Amino acid sequence: MKIMKTVLMAGLTFGALALTPDVGQANDLRSAVQNPISSLVSVPLKFSFDNGAPNGKANSMTIQPVVPVTVGNLNLINRFIVPLYDAPGGVTGLPGIPGGGSPTPAGRVTGLGDINYTLFLSPAVATNGITWGVGPSLTAPTATDDRLGTGKWSGGLSAVALVQPGWGTYGALIRQLWSFAGDDNRKDVSQTLFEPFINYNLENGWYLITDMVITYDWKGAPGNKLTLPVGGGFGKLFKIGNQAMNARAEAYYNVKRPETAPKWTVGFTVQWLFPKG
Repeated sequence: MKIMKTVLMAGLTFGALALTPDVGQANDLRSAVQNPISSLVSVPLKFSFDNGAPNGKANSMTIQPVVPVTVGNLNLINRFIVPLYDAPGGVTGLPGIPGGGSPTPAGRVTGLGDINYTLFLSPAVATNGITWGVGPSLTAPTATDDRLGTGKWSGGLSAVALVQPGWGTYGALIRQLWSFAGDDNRKDVSQTLFEPFINYNLENGWYLITDMVITYDWKGAPGNKLTLPVGGGFGKLFKIGNQAMNARAEAYYNVKRPETAPKWTVGFTVQWLFPKG
């Protein structure tokens, strides 16, 4: 728990200091950063602080590296989601964990959650101004504690489409996962994730953003299936020396949520960018 808090505070401090440098060529990077399936290698660290859940506050740090590979006219976009949690009684009700964690609410728990991998196949050139990608998604039961994961192997499909007019970016990502193996004593997984996003560009590398992760747990109890957040935030592209960076801060209120879920979430992301060439 102390280690998790130290990492989270270090991330916040770094982000606060990093927002001040000059942006340089931020406008050239901005469209690539706002495209989740661009040919840009990036390593984001996302810090989230959940509040208002019945069992107390929860913190998480999610490592989300993106590694694109171009093969002919296709981009193969490898996206990983590696979550680290510090939560009271597990992560039941937190968005992004299909099926919820163990129902045992005994004490706080800190550790690794279930890792998700998605491979998007995307044309290297946009089709009629629309950039799109589709591919398989797999979640492995890597949680270091039953309360931090589903105990299930889950697989399915994910798809994303977006448009980038001069003022910014808008689009949506959708993913469906079903469990196919794992602990027979744990609840089966059937979860839909829908993520609409809008970026509005401002001057000097600044932008406004809303990126709502909506989840529907088909196996959840009546009234506890939908998590619907509303909110947004802001971000900025900048450089530290020659290293291109992106940072953003957001806040979302769950207008519809399972009874065990948090009421609202504050998040901060710092992202290392590695443009080709």
